Order: sequence, then C-alpha cells, then structure tokens
Amino acid sequence: MAGAITNLSETTFDEEVGSSIEPILVDFWAEWCGPCKMLAPILEEIATEQEGVLRIAKVDVDHAPDLARRFEVMSIPTLIVFDNGTPAKRLVGAKGKHQLLDELSEFL
Repeated sequence: MAGAITNLSETTFDEEVGSSIEPILVDFWAEWCGPCKMLAPILEEIATEQEGVLRIAKVDVDHAPDLARRFEVMSIPTLIVFDNGTPAKRLVGAKGKHQLLDELSEFL
C-alpha cells in the first residue's frame, strides 16, 4: 500500500505511534471541518512521496475525543509529529504543500 494513511482510534493509537520506526505525522481532523478536507489530498501526496521516511495517520476527533483531549487539540486541523512515540512538533491550521514540507523538513 504505497503512501497509505493509517486511521487511528483510541485503541490503536499508542501501539501504532509507539512502534513506528519513522516519525509519524498525526492529523487530528473531523468530517465537518472544511480546512481538514482541503488538507487531506496534500497529506495523501506527502504520504506517497515520503513513504519510508515519514508515516501519516489520522485521528477523527469526533470518534476519539479522549485522544484530542490528551494532546490538547483545541482547533482542527492540528498536526502533531511524533518521533520515537513522543510529540516533537505541532502545527495548527491548514497549510499548502510547500509550507507543510518546509515545516516538516527536520523529519524528512
């Protein structure tokens, strides 16, 4: 599955994030969020282009409110990069592909 984006739930989050060899970018989003929908195809492109370097996963805050609270997600989209299972960087709001890649450059 080239560039697959993993959907995480409250039951799979800790295992997936904690066991990831690559840094993992987690997109906290919701179905009703317009900026989240604009960001989705950009994340799919990055997932394909950065396969083996950076993993991308999504958490639907409506289905995983405890995760949103745990990581203090106050607005969406919020992107958190986890490196070795630990939050390493937080980005809030939709961004264009080039800006997003620039902000993620330390992990690529």
